[in-house]
Amino acid sequence: MGVTTKAEGFDRLVEPFRSELLAYCYRMLGSAHDAEDLVQDTYLRAWRARAQYAETRSSLRTWLYRIATNACLTALEVRGRRPLPSGLVAASDPLAPLVRGENAAWLQPLPDSLLDAGDPARAVIDRSSLRLAFVAALQHLSARQRGALILRDVLSFSASEAAEILGTTVVSVNSSLQRARTRVKEVGVTQERLSEPSAAEQRAWIDRYMNAFERADVEGLKRLLTADVLMEMPPMLNWFVGPGNYGLFMEWVFGKAGTDWCLTAVAANGQPGFAAYRRVGAGYELHTLQVFTVTAEGISRNSVFQEPEVFASFGLATQLRNPPGCAG
Repeated sequence: MGVTTKAEGFDRLVEPFRSELLAYCYRMLGSAHDAEDLVQDTYLRAWRARAQYAETRSSLRTWLYRIATNACLTALEVRGRRPLPSGLVAASDPLAPLVRGENAAWLQPLPDSLLDAGDPARAVIDRSSLRLAFVAALQHLSARQRGALILRDVLSFSASEAAEILGTTVVSVNSSLQRARTRVKEVGVTQERLSEPSAAEQRAWIDRYMNAFERADVEGLKRLLTADVLMEMPPMLNWFVGPGNYGLFMEWVFGKAGTDWCLTAVAANGQPGFAAYRRVGAGYELHTLQVFTVTAEGISRNSVFQEPEVFASFGLATQLRNPPGCAG
Protein backbone atom coordinates (compact mmCIF):
# COMPACT_ATOMS: atom_id res chain seq x y z
CA MET A 1 0.00 0.00 0.00
CA GLY A 2 2.82 2.40 0.85
CA VAL A 3 4.49 1.89 -2.54
CA THR A 4 1.19 2.42 -4.36
CA THR A 5 0.48 5.62 -2.42
CA LYS A 6 3.98 6.90 -3.14
CA ALA A 7 3.56 6.14 -6.84
CA GLU A 8 0.22 7.95 -6.99
CA GLY A 9 1.77 10.92 -5.21
CA PHE A 10 4.60 10.97 -7.73
CA ASP A 11 2.13 11.14 -10.62
CA ARG A 12 0.42 14.14 -9.05
CA LEU A 13 3.74 15.90 -8.58
CA VAL A 14 5.00 15.49 -12.15
CA GLU A 15 1.76 15.91 -14.12
CA PRO A 16 1.66 19.77 -13.91
CA PHE A 17 4.88 19.94 -15.96
CA ARG A 18 3.49 18.06 -18.97
CA SER A 19 2.51 21.10 -21.09
CA GLU A 20 5.77 22.98 -20.66
CA LEU A 21 7.78 19.83 -21.36
CA LEU A 22 5.74 19.34 -24.54
CA ALA A 23 6.55 22.91 -25.60
CA TYR A 24 10.23 22.30 -24.82
CA CYS A 25 10.44 19.06 -26.80
CA TYR A 26 8.62 20.74 -29.69
CA ARG A 27 11.13 23.61 -29.77
CA MET A 28 13.93 21.06 -29.78
CA LEU A 29 12.51 18.78 -32.50
CA GLY A 30 10.11 20.91 -34.57
CA SER A 31 7.43 18.21 -34.71
CA ALA A 32 4.26 17.99 -32.60
CA HIS A 33 4.10 14.22 -33.09
CA ASP A 34 7.73 13.68 -32.07
CA ALA A 35 7.32 16.03 -29.10
CA GLU A 36 4.32 14.08 -27.79
CA ASP A 37 6.24 10.82 -28.14
CA LEU A 38 9.23 12.21 -26.26
CA VAL A 39 7.12 13.61 -23.43
CA GLN A 40 5.59 10.15 -23.02
CA ASP A 41 9.10 8.70 -23.02
CA THR A 42 10.20 11.32 -20.46
CA TYR A 43 7.39 10.37 -18.07
CA LEU A 44 8.10 6.69 -18.51
CA ARG A 45 11.80 7.25 -17.74
CA ALA A 46 10.90 9.43 -14.76
CA TRP A 47 8.52 6.80 -13.41
CA ARG A 48 11.15 4.09 -13.65
CA ALA A 49 13.78 6.31 -11.98
CA ARG A 50 11.48 7.91 -9.37
CA ALA A 51 13.26 6.18 -6.48
CA GLN A 52 16.52 7.84 -7.57
CA TYR A 53 15.14 11.39 -7.39
CA ALA A 54 16.41 13.42 -4.42
CA GLU A 55 14.95 16.87 -3.87
CA THR A 56 18.10 17.85 -1.96
CA ARG A 57 20.11 17.62 -5.20
CA SER A 58 17.78 19.40 -7.65
CA SER A 59 14.22 20.60 -8.10
CA LEU A 60 11.69 18.21 -9.61
CA ARG A 61 11.35 20.55 -12.63
CA THR A 62 15.10 20.53 -13.28
CA TRP A 63 15.21 16.75 -12.92
CA LEU A 64 12.37 16.30 -15.43
CA TYR A 65 14.03 18.67 -17.89
CA ARG A 66 17.24 16.68 -17.69
CA ILE A 67 15.36 13.49 -18.56
CA ALA A 68 13.50 15.25 -21.40
CA THR A 69 16.74 16.78 -22.70
CA ASN A 70 18.49 13.40 -22.80
CA ALA A 71 15.53 12.00 -24.74
CA CYS A 72 15.63 14.93 -27.19
CA LEU A 73 19.39 14.76 -27.73
CA THR A 74 19.19 11.03 -28.41
CA ALA A 75 16.35 11.58 -30.90
CA LEU A 76 18.20 14.38 -32.68
CA GLU A 77 21.19 12.13 -33.31
CA VAL A 78 19.12 10.31 -35.93
CA ARG A 79 16.34 12.72 -36.88
CA GLY A 80 18.30 15.83 -37.82
CA ARG A 81 16.80 19.28 -38.32
CA ARG A 82 13.39 20.29 -39.65
CA PRO A 83 13.65 23.48 -41.74
CA LEU A 84 11.05 25.50 -43.60
CA PRO A 85 11.60 26.11 -47.35
CA SER A 86 12.70 29.72 -46.77
CA GLY A 87 15.57 28.42 -44.64
CA LEU A 88 16.66 25.86 -47.21
CA VAL A 89 16.46 27.21 -50.78
CA ALA A 90 16.30 30.55 -52.63
CA ALA A 91 12.98 32.31 -53.27
CA SER A 92 11.10 31.30 -56.41
CA ASP A 93 8.79 32.78 -59.01
CA PRO A 94 5.18 32.59 -57.71
CA LEU A 95 4.04 31.13 -61.05
CA ALA A 96 6.84 28.55 -61.29
CA PRO A 97 5.79 24.88 -61.15
CA LEU A 98 5.48 23.55 -57.61
CA VAL A 99 8.45 21.41 -56.63
CA ARG A 100 8.17 18.89 -53.81
CA GLY A 101 11.13 18.63 -51.45
CA GLU A 102 11.99 14.99 -51.72
CA ASN A 103 13.12 13.21 -48.55
CA ALA A 104 12.87 16.42 -46.50
CA ALA A 105 11.55 16.36 -42.94
CA TRP A 106 9.79 19.71 -42.57
CA LEU A 107 9.10 21.80 -39.51
CA GLN A 108 5.51 21.19 -38.40
CA PRO A 109 3.09 23.47 -36.54
CA LEU A 110 2.10 22.82 -32.93
CA PRO A 111 -1.66 22.95 -32.19
CA ASP A 112 -2.38 25.41 -29.36
CA SER A 113 -4.92 22.90 -28.08
CA LEU A 114 -2.09 20.60 -26.98
CA LEU A 115 -0.90 23.29 -24.54
CA ASP A 116 -4.32 24.39 -23.33
CA ALA A 117 -4.70 21.65 -20.76
CA GLY A 118 -5.68 24.04 -17.98
CA ASP A 119 -2.77 23.04 -15.74
CA PRO A 120 -0.64 25.50 -13.71
CA ALA A 121 2.32 25.10 -16.09
CA ARG A 122 0.43 26.86 -18.89
CA ALA A 123 1.23 30.25 -17.36
CA VAL A 124 5.00 29.74 -17.78
CA ILE A 125 4.87 28.85 -21.49
CA ASP A 126 6.24 31.72 -23.58
CA ARG A 127 4.07 31.58 -26.70
CA SER A 128 6.36 34.00 -28.61
CA SER A 129 9.13 31.38 -28.42
CA LEU A 130 6.83 28.91 -30.17
CA ARG A 131 6.34 31.02 -33.31
CA LEU A 132 7.12 29.11 -36.46
CA ALA A 133 9.79 31.58 -37.56
CA PHE A 134 11.62 31.29 -34.24
CA VAL A 135 11.40 27.50 -34.07
CA ALA A 136 12.62 27.40 -37.68
CA ALA A 137 15.61 29.50 -36.65
CA LEU A 138 16.39 27.03 -33.87
CA GLN A 139 16.71 24.33 -36.52
CA HIS A 140 19.91 26.02 -37.74
CA LEU A 141 21.61 25.22 -34.41
CA SER A 142 23.31 22.06 -33.24
CA ALA A 143 21.31 20.01 -30.76
CA ARG A 144 23.29 21.22 -27.73
CA GLN A 145 23.28 24.84 -28.90
CA ARG A 146 19.52 24.55 -29.30
CA GLY A 147 19.20 23.19 -25.78
CA ALA A 148 21.40 25.89 -24.27
CA LEU A 149 19.49 28.71 -25.97
CA ILE A 150 16.05 27.38 -25.01
CA LEU A 151 17.02 26.59 -21.42
CA ARG A 152 18.75 29.92 -20.79
CA ASP A 153 16.97 32.52 -22.95
CA VAL A 154 13.47 31.02 -23.20
CA LEU A 155 13.02 29.13 -19.94
CA SER A 156 15.36 31.31 -17.82
CA PHE A 157 17.24 28.49 -16.16
CA SER A 158 20.50 29.61 -14.57
CA ALA A 159 23.78 28.63 -16.20
CA SER A 160 24.40 26.03 -13.48
CA GLU A 161 20.89 24.58 -13.86
CA ALA A 162 21.30 24.42 -17.65
CA ALA A 163 24.66 22.69 -17.20
CA GLU A 164 23.03 20.11 -14.91
CA ILE A 165 20.19 19.54 -17.39
CA LEU A 166 22.56 19.19 -20.34
CA GLY A 167 25.02 17.08 -18.38
CA THR A 168 27.92 19.44 -19.02
CA THR A 169 29.81 22.38 -17.48
CA VAL A 170 28.82 26.02 -17.04
CA VAL A 171 31.68 27.01 -19.34
CA SER A 172 30.36 24.71 -22.06
CA VAL A 173 26.80 26.02 -21.65
CA ASN A 174 27.96 29.64 -21.93
CA SER A 175 30.00 28.83 -25.01
CA SER A 176 27.10 27.03 -26.69
CA LEU A 177 24.74 29.87 -25.76
CA GLN A 178 27.00 32.51 -27.29
CA ARG A 179 27.33 30.58 -30.55
CA ALA A 180 23.58 29.95 -30.62
CA ARG A 181 22.72 33.63 -30.11
CA THR A 182 25.10 34.61 -32.89
CA ARG A 183 23.66 32.06 -35.31
CA VAL A 184 20.03 33.01 -34.62
CA LYS A 185 20.92 36.66 -35.14
CA GLU A 186 22.54 35.76 -38.49
CA VAL A 187 19.34 34.00 -39.54
CA GLY A 188 17.54 37.27 -38.83
CA VAL A 189 14.88 36.07 -36.40
CA THR A 190 14.17 37.60 -33.00
CA GLN A 191 11.45 37.10 -30.43
CA GLU A 192 9.61 40.33 -31.15
CA ARG A 193 7.11 41.27 -28.50
CA LEU A 194 6.77 45.05 -28.48
CA SER A 195 4.90 45.65 -31.76
CA GLU A 196 2.84 42.48 -31.75
CA PRO A 197 -0.94 42.99 -31.66
CA SER A 198 -2.99 41.27 -28.98
CA ALA A 199 -4.33 37.78 -29.67
CA ALA A 200 -7.79 39.25 -30.32
CA GLU A 201 -6.38 41.79 -32.78
CA GLN A 202 -4.42 39.08 -34.60
CA ARG A 203 -7.54 36.96 -34.87
CA ALA A 204 -9.43 39.96 -36.27
CA TRP A 205 -6.82 40.37 -39.03
CA ILE A 206 -7.17 36.71 -39.98
CA ASP A 207 -10.98 36.87 -39.84
CA ARG A 208 -10.79 39.64 -42.46
CA TYR A 209 -8.37 37.53 -44.48
CA MET A 210 -10.74 34.55 -44.28
CA ASN A 211 -13.63 36.68 -45.49
CA ALA A 212 -11.61 37.86 -48.50
CA PHE A 213 -10.41 34.30 -49.16
CA GLU A 214 -13.95 32.93 -49.19
CA ARG A 215 -14.86 35.61 -51.75
CA ALA A 216 -11.72 34.79 -53.79
CA ASP A 217 -10.95 38.52 -53.46
CA VAL A 218 -7.25 38.69 -54.31
CA GLU A 219 -7.04 42.47 -54.01
CA GLY A 220 -8.74 42.25 -50.62
CA LEU A 221 -6.14 39.72 -49.50
CA LYS A 222 -3.28 41.91 -50.69
CA ARG A 223 -4.55 44.89 -48.68
CA LEU A 224 -4.04 42.87 -45.49
CA LEU A 225 -0.38 42.06 -46.21
CA THR A 226 2.83 43.81 -45.20
CA ALA A 227 5.30 44.93 -47.88
CA ASP A 228 7.67 42.07 -46.99
CA VAL A 229 5.07 39.33 -46.57
CA LEU A 230 6.45 35.82 -47.06
CA MET A 231 4.51 32.74 -48.16
CA GLU A 232 5.87 29.19 -48.04
CA MET A 233 4.16 25.85 -48.35
CA PRO A 234 5.98 22.71 -47.24
CA PRO A 235 6.31 20.04 -48.54
CA MET A 236 6.81 22.25 -51.62
CA LEU A 237 10.15 24.04 -51.94
CA ASN A 238 8.53 27.12 -53.49
CA TRP A 239 8.37 30.33 -51.49
CA PHE A 240 8.24 34.03 -52.34
CA VAL A 241 8.04 37.53 -50.88
CA GLY A 242 5.86 40.59 -51.45
CA PRO A 243 2.15 41.33 -52.00
CA GLY A 244 2.54 41.31 -55.78
CA ASN A 245 3.91 37.79 -55.87
CA TYR A 246 1.40 36.73 -53.24
CA GLY A 247 -1.46 38.02 -55.39
CA LEU A 248 -0.21 36.25 -58.50
CA PHE A 249 -0.01 32.97 -56.63
CA MET A 250 -3.50 33.34 -55.12
CA GLU A 251 -4.95 34.06 -58.57
CA TRP A 252 -3.39 30.79 -59.72
CA VAL A 253 -4.78 28.95 -56.66
CA PHE A 254 -8.34 30.17 -57.24
CA GLY A 255 -8.02 29.42 -60.94
CA LYS A 256 -6.86 25.87 -60.32
CA ALA A 257 -8.74 24.88 -57.14
CA GLY A 258 -11.89 26.93 -57.62
CA THR A 259 -13.50 29.73 -55.63
CA ASP A 260 -15.85 27.71 -53.39
CA TRP A 261 -14.14 27.22 -50.02
CA CYS A 262 -15.05 26.45 -46.43
CA LEU A 263 -12.64 27.73 -43.79
CA THR A 264 -12.33 26.64 -40.16
CA ALA A 265 -10.35 28.72 -37.64
CA VAL A 266 -7.41 27.08 -35.88
CA ALA A 267 -4.58 28.27 -33.63
CA ALA A 268 -1.00 27.00 -33.75
CA ASN A 269 2.30 28.11 -32.21
CA GLY A 270 0.48 30.95 -30.47
CA GLN A 271 -0.52 32.23 -33.92
CA PRO A 272 -3.91 32.43 -35.69
CA GLY A 273 -4.73 30.31 -38.72
CA PHE A 274 -7.34 28.25 -40.50
CA ALA A 275 -7.96 24.97 -42.25
CA ALA A 276 -9.06 25.43 -45.87
CA TYR A 277 -11.52 23.00 -47.46
CA ARG A 278 -12.25 23.26 -51.19
CA ARG A 279 -15.45 22.21 -52.91
CA VAL A 280 -15.27 18.73 -54.41
CA GLY A 281 -18.54 17.25 -55.61
CA ALA A 282 -21.23 17.41 -52.95
CA GLY A 283 -18.91 18.41 -50.13
CA TYR A 284 -15.60 19.96 -49.18
CA GLU A 285 -12.18 18.31 -49.11
CA LEU A 286 -9.33 19.32 -46.79
CA HIS A 287 -6.76 21.22 -48.83
CA THR A 288 -4.35 23.13 -46.57
CA LEU A 289 -3.71 24.31 -43.04
CA GLN A 290 -2.44 27.89 -42.92
CA VAL A 291 -0.69 29.60 -39.99
CA PHE A 292 -0.10 33.38 -39.97
CA THR A 293 2.30 35.84 -38.42
CA VAL A 294 0.50 39.13 -37.76
CA THR A 295 2.22 42.43 -36.96
CA ALA A 296 0.77 45.87 -36.26
CA GLU A 297 1.17 46.60 -39.99
CA GLY A 298 -0.59 43.45 -41.21
CA ILE A 299 0.09 39.85 -42.13
CA SER A 300 3.82 39.30 -42.57
CA ARG A 301 3.98 35.54 -43.06
CA ASN A 302 1.76 32.68 -44.19
CA SER A 303 3.03 29.13 -43.64
CA VAL A 304 0.86 26.69 -45.59
CA PHE A 305 0.93 22.99 -44.71
CA GLN A 306 -0.43 20.04 -46.68
CA GLU A 307 1.01 16.96 -44.98
CA PRO A 308 -1.44 14.33 -43.62
CA GLU A 309 0.54 14.08 -40.35
CA VAL A 310 -0.03 17.81 -39.76
CA PHE A 311 -3.74 17.49 -40.47
CA ALA A 312 -3.95 14.56 -38.06
CA SER A 313 -2.23 16.47 -35.25
CA PHE A 314 -5.00 19.09 -35.44
CA GLY A 315 -7.74 16.44 -35.54
CA LEU A 316 -9.07 17.81 -38.83
CA ALA A 317 -11.75 15.94 -40.75
CA THR A 318 -10.62 15.14 -44.28
CA GLN A 319 -14.05 15.96 -45.69
CA LEU A 320 -17.02 18.15 -44.77
CA ARG A 321 -20.56 17.58 -46.01
CA ASN A 322 -22.47 20.86 -46.37
CA PRO A 323 -21.17 22.38 -43.12
CA PRO A 324 -22.98 25.35 -41.56
CA GLY A 325 -21.79 28.71 -42.85
CA CYS A 326 -20.48 27.35 -46.14
CA ALA A 327 -22.14 27.55 -49.53
CA GLY A 328 -24.01 24.56 -50.85
